[in-house]
Amino acid sequence: MCRHGVHDSRRARRSIAWSAVPHAGEGTGFPETACQNKMGPMANELPNGNGADAEQAPSLNALIQYTKDFSFENPKAPRSLAQQEAQQGPQMSLQVNVGSTALGDDDYETVLRLEGKAEIKGETLFAFDLSYAGVFRLQNIPQEHVHPVLVIDCARLLFPFARQIVAEAVQNGGFPPFYVPPIDFAALFQQRLQELQGQQGAATN
Repeated sequence: MCRHGVHDSRRARRSIAWSAVPHAGEGTGFPETACQNKMGPMANELPNGNGADAEQAPSLNALIQYTKDFSFENPKAPRSLAQQEAQQGPQMSLQVNVGSTALGDDDYETVLRLEGKAEIKGETLFAFDLSYAGVFRLQNIPQEHVHPVLVIDCARLLFPFARQIVAEAVQNGGFPPFYVPPIDFAALFQQRLQELQGQQGAATN
């Protein structure tokens, strides 16, 4: 399943949420796969039909997806495994970051970072830090829409795979699987925009 996302700078790495995503690396010339989606809202702005009109329709291709970086810590095992049976569930904290990098004229990398920790009475039961990435080809998309497509729709595409990696790692650590709750990437993007606007307003005062 393919979705659409956003980027407004061809060569600059962009990120949303609370912190920057690790450097995305460089690369061009990725093969195009069959995973393609004609953008709904943007496609409606273009005439339907065959030939030149169809070729100009906005599209998003997912070229490749991969784990960029991952760590899992289980510092108190095996004592922490007994703790979870004798006490109530742990307190979970989760941080979400999305970043993007331009790789070529139409190719971009989006990195979804999920960083979480489970604690009981101030002691860490387990912690994880996952950067899951994908390379996407965006064609016939206005430049002002590129960044939102990357950090909203491409992040939505990556999320189920990242979520499963985290759940399996937690389970392999001896705990019940932890499934990251659904994330509203559009709301996260709007929140970040408001924060930036507030910072810019404060700087001008």
